[in-house]
Amino acid sequence: MNKKSVFSSIGLIGIAVAMVVSVAVISMLPSLRIDLTEDRLYSLSDGTRNIVSNLQQSLELMFFYSESATEDIPQIRSYGTRVQELLREIVIASNGGLRFSVIDPEPFSEDEDLATQFGIQAVPVTQGGEQVYFGLVVTQDNDEVPIGLRASETLPLIRPDQEEFLEYEFMKLINTVNNPDLPVVGLLTGLDIDGGFNPSLGQATPPWMIMEYIRQLYEVRRVDAASNAIDEEIDILMIVHPQDLSEQMLYAIDQHVMRGGTTMLFLDPNADSMVTRSPQGSLIPAGMSSDLPILLEAWGVDYESDKVLTDNELALRVMMGQNQRPAPHLGMLGVQRNYLAQDDIITRRLETINLSSSGAIARAEAATTNFEPLLRSSTDAMLMNASLVENVTDPSVLFDEFVSSNQSYVIAARVSGMLDSAFPEGRPVIPVEPVEQLATDEAADEAIEEPTVEETEDPAAEAEPVAEHIPSTEAVANIVVFADTDFLSDRLWVQVAQFLGRRIPQPFANNGDLIINSLDNLSGSADLVSIRSRGRYSRPFTRVLDLQREADDRLRTEEAELLDRLAETEASLAELNQTEDGQPLGQITPEIQAEIDRFNQELLDTRRRLRDVQYQLTEDIERLGTNLKAINIALIPVLLTLLVLLAHYLRVQRRKTASALGRVA
Repeated sequence: MNKKSVFSSIGLIGIAVAMVVSVAVISMLPSLRIDLTEDRLYSLSDGTRNIVSNLQQSLELMFFYSESATEDIPQIRSYGTRVQELLREIVIASNGGLRFSVIDPEPFSEDEDLATQFGIQAVPVTQGGEQVYFGLVVTQDNDEVPIGLRASETLPLIRPDQEEFLEYEFMKLINTVNNPDLPVVGLLTGLDIDGGFNPSLGQATPPWMIMEYIRQLYEVRRVDAASNAIDEEIDILMIVHPQDLSEQMLYAIDQHVMRGGTTMLFLDPNADSMVTRSPQGSLIPAGMSSDLPILLEAWGVDYESDKVLTDNELALRVMMGQNQRPAPHLGMLGVQRNYLAQDDIITRRLETINLSSSGAIARAEAATTNFEPLLRSSTDAMLMNASLVENVTDPSVLFDEFVSSNQSYVIAARVSGMLDSAFPEGRPVIPVEPVEQLATDEAADEAIEEPTVEETEDPAAEAEPVAEHIPSTEAVANIVVFADTDFLSDRLWVQVAQFLGRRIPQPFANNGDLIINSLDNLSGSADLVSIRSRGRYSRPFTRVLDLQREADDRLRTEEAELLDRLAETEASLAELNQTEDGQPLGQITPEIQAEIDRFNQELLDTRRRLRDVQYQLTEDIERLGTNLKAINIALIPVLLTLLVLLAHYLRVQRRKTASALGRVA
């Protein structure tokens, strides 16, 4: 046998041994993965790995998937495969902390009863077609506790349109079951958002509907603005319209952020919700702007408390009085989906956010934090002095002052990163108020009394221990800043109806969803908050889309020309079909018939051109597809062949060189 033969027996045996060893190594190292996709679709984020590698208890992932019912639905089956691949990657990263099982709920089976028990319901894929289960349950993996009594969280339906955020949704379930305690929201506000008293009506006002939403999902604790500390048990600090906060409270907020607490901040240059009416009906504004300059500077955020954002494109049409017609109000905005960040879980899938006299925020020039916009204005916007908007009764007057700046402004943003304390010297010193000198000697004598038992005790023994100053964050800080507070009020997003003594909300905007999404996101650990979109599995053929858009533009142009000629011809026909007095002729004259024939011919020609445009589009797409097929079928094999020949040539050259050196030796 020729020793130089590529396919020698020894060579084949070596290849076989190498393949067996490779398979064995791969089977022994299930966590070994190579992700060659552009968006790293099959790579878990660091936040996910940190969460699943530090679980406090063993958990089970139960994937309810009607595999048998989707045999003839390739789209659902491919999606189901991708979901299982992601779940298996999460399980592998947990190093035994997670157990994964796939359950196919057959009709009238115990598995179907189990799916129903967890709140997973079958949905029809097609009208009149078979129903399919497609949901996930995360539960405690404890055989000693009946499955119905274990702590669990359910995702009833894993929709294809949420594939980019599946990693986040799955990890939120795991994080919730792993940490079952209800998150605590600390509310620090000067508004009557949680209920108050209306002096003009002489009665209590109910909480805003957003607070009822929040209390259904979180434990809410009020934070006294006059206090000097924030309870460390508070997970999320919700600051709404802060005004005249003391340095001690500002320091407490700063330290809350430094020790890892998340924060939602709502500022406003013109809080409409603070406007009240006197018994005579006149407006009584008071303290309508809010700001936190010291903290915002430390967080890397710029904000002007005297500027209101106005937007000509997003202006809502409102009625300023009962008998007035709706008119656009430049200060009241309806932010549509196009201006919401679609790559952030907070604003994903939201459609409309209504705001009133909001401000604008921006990333400071010297900021070291990450600034990720969530809500933006259009480019047809400007910042207007708050004094011009404060007492507007006729919104049309705002157009007289409006001059577009041709730039988009940020209304809400996520701020994250490593932060230094806004108080580098530590807690600010509490000023000591001077004691007034007693007025008379008699008063002084009366003031001298026997010391009580409490007074003789050491005051330091009763003083609370002072918390150690934290100069910087140990983990990534997460803060969501909104430049409006009015969008929390009921009037901008929900109608509240009364039914049998209960308040029934009927939302007409997504303001409430935005707040709940923010709280859900911030209530998780820093690792959970860090998880972002995984990118798109569906990779559209952009060249084909461009061709279709070009063809659509040409079609619209041709159709517009046709409609213009049609209108001109109809006008000409109407003119020919009447006398000088404007009376109809009653019969078709040769001139009218000639004009009709000319128009019909133009109509046929235009329709032919429209067909040509559509035909050319099809030809371009087919030609592009043919070229791609030729590249895939012919060019790639040719390149591989050239690489093999090049490798063979280099090997032959090395052998010749080695032989020549051997003869010389």
